[in-house]
Amino acid sequence: MACGTSISATSCSSDPTTWWPGGATTPRGLRPCSRARPGSRPDCARMPTTGRDPRYAAAKQTPARRGAAGRTGGTSMTDRHGPGRRHLARAAALLPLAALAPRAARAQGRIPDGPVTIIVPYTPGTGPDILGRLIAAPLGSRFGQPVVVDNRPGASGNIGTQFVARAAPDGRTLMLQPNTFIMNPSLFRQVPYDPIDSFVPIVQLSTGDLVMVVNPDVPARNAKELADLARAKPGELDYGSPGVGTPQHLAMALFGLTANVTMNHVPYRGAAPSLQDLIGKRLVAMVLPVHTALPLAQAGQIRLLALCGDKRSDVAPDVPTLAESGFPGAQADLWFGLFGPAGLPAEFVARANADLNAWLAEPRTRDALLAQGMKPAGGPPEALGDLAKRDLARWAEVIKRGNISAD
Repeated sequence: MACGTSISATSCSSDPTTWWPGGATTPRGLRPCSRARPGSRPDCARMPTTGRDPRYAAAKQTPARRGAAGRTGGTSMTDRHGPGRRHLARAAALLPLAALAPRAARAQGRIPDGPVTIIVPYTPGTGPDILGRLIAAPLGSRFGQPVVVDNRPGASGNIGTQFVARAAPDGRTLMLQPNTFIMNPSLFRQVPYDPIDSFVPIVQLSTGDLVMVVNPDVPARNAKELADLARAKPGELDYGSPGVGTPQHLAMALFGLTANVTMNHVPYRGAAPSLQDLIGKRLVAMVLPVHTALPLAQAGQIRLLALCGDKRSDVAPDVPTLAESGFPGAQADLWFGLFGPAGLPAEFVARANADLNAWLAEPRTRDALLAQGMKPAGGPPEALGDLAKRDLARWAEVIKRGNISAD
């Protein structure tokens, strides 16, 4: 099947899973006061010292009686009638400050009032969706506001991406994307956004390793032998992918261009059917996420040839990279980033970036991401912006040379 076949490309993600983040904590202001001792005032019930309730102030100012014999203190106006007018006036004046304290704290980081929505332009259970739900709870805890995930799939991610491009830049609408949205402008004649100018980068969340594999009947033990086989049988070897323009497709296309060989691309509607045909030996080769490929290789259902990234994988250290196999320049990987609509305030971007970098640095975050075949990334917003610009130019050239189109 030609690479230009019109088909709805799906996410470059891992298989659907029901894994959910563990250890998420409720924001302190929402915790029940279960640790309070009888008669004590727990932390979550305390009012700011600059805005105490005048009734509480009155209770503190009025001394206890000693039977009918008289008062413990003097005979001042405060002793006889509760707090004096000065105290009441001061407490009344400070009450508005207490009410404004939470808003003032949020204003320092420019966190909007109300729920924050992370748009994921892919279906539930895909890699971007899993990652979005991983960050929602810790980000909501740090923001002090609910953070929810909204799946808006369709048109290879263009529908949800367009929604964010048109959203108000108030911090209430964000977008979690794999690097596919950077490739779409080169794959489609027209997309309803500019991948650079329509968005503000916030933070690179994670990366994922890709690996080139073959079915075990293929007489190729490494990437060079696969290239030699394709060269000996031009146009006879079929490789699959989850869809036109997915990172898996483009990684194989880049390998073919680098090795100067021709293989047939067979696009599928998702990863599962393409993987089934690879295991069933109807396909010769594919590119898969490492964490998907590893258990299949251990079971003898596929063979790992080479890592597509620039470094070896921690979970498959014996598998060489494509560069080590003689194909420098054929590197390809997955990355996931958080973006907002253009015009997003710099204060919000800085706050969200700092909060997510802190979360990414936690050991349990690394464990959670590794369980999904991802590695934590992090860094300043500018690093994600530079990565997006480099990938836009690089993949545009690959797509042009390979005559690849998703229209």
